[in-house]
Amino acid sequence: MRQETWQKYSEWPLVGAAFLFLAAYSILVIVDPPDPYAAALTLLIGSTWLAFGVDYVVKLLLAPRRGRWFVRHPLDLLMVVLPVARPLRLLRPFTLRRVMERAPGTAIRTRVMAYVIVSAILLVYTVALSVLSFEKGAPNANITTMGDSLWWAVVTLTTIGYGDYYPVTVPGRWAATALMVGGFAVLSMVTAAVSSWLVESVTAATHVRKKADEPIGSEELARLTTQINRLHEQLARGPGESDNGLAEGQERKEPH
Repeated sequence: MRQETWQKYSEWPLVGAAFLFLAAYSILVIVDPPDPYAAALTLLIGSTWLAFGVDYVVKLLLAPRRGRWFVRHPLDLLMVVLPVARPLRLLRPFTLRRVMERAPGTAIRTRVMAYVIVSAILLVYTVALSVLSFEKGAPNANITTMGDSLWWAVVTLTTIGYGDYYPVTVPGRWAATALMVGGFAVLSMVTAAVSSWLVESVTAATHVRKKADEPIGSEELARLTTQINRLHEQLARGPGESDNGLAEGQERKEPH
């Protein structure tokens, strides 16, 4: 209960810290500012690390079963250990489980697709930024600009693999491995959402066709037969006559 309270109040501040980290890291890697500004950006990045570290320690201490919580929440530890994982915190308020619980049917697939697209964009940008930071100063590196790194990340995520750009450093290759695994997960979710939509569409069309070809039940047939018999009786009595009219005519014919 105390851990949920802490998470409730720390969620959005950590999202802000993740955004600040991504902005500072982007300027530091892409722009490469001079020393006074670079030092300030490095201090900001260190502050975000401190914020994520404090959050992780507090959650671990407030967990009812600390060992179990430690095993079940590796992403929280990853955000503390690896700076490149901190921007993933931007997705935490909109987890896939919450997205799927808020809307049924077609709305789920729409929100899942939006979630997957945002996740893919964030993954591509973050990994491209990380690879550029490792590669731009390495000897024989071919990824030296952000444009090259983004192109490489998109090609890798889509599993096309032209081979025109590739990381040459060990950290860059580990980042590429993370992108490959994440890209596989993203493509799997897209395939699952599209397959679910196709299956539901075919099932709905089949249900409508079966309902149209369904034979009339015995109760429905009896009801229709009764209505037809009544119509025959009314036609046999002649136009303008009704059950009430026949009854009144019979009363007039009876002697008083």
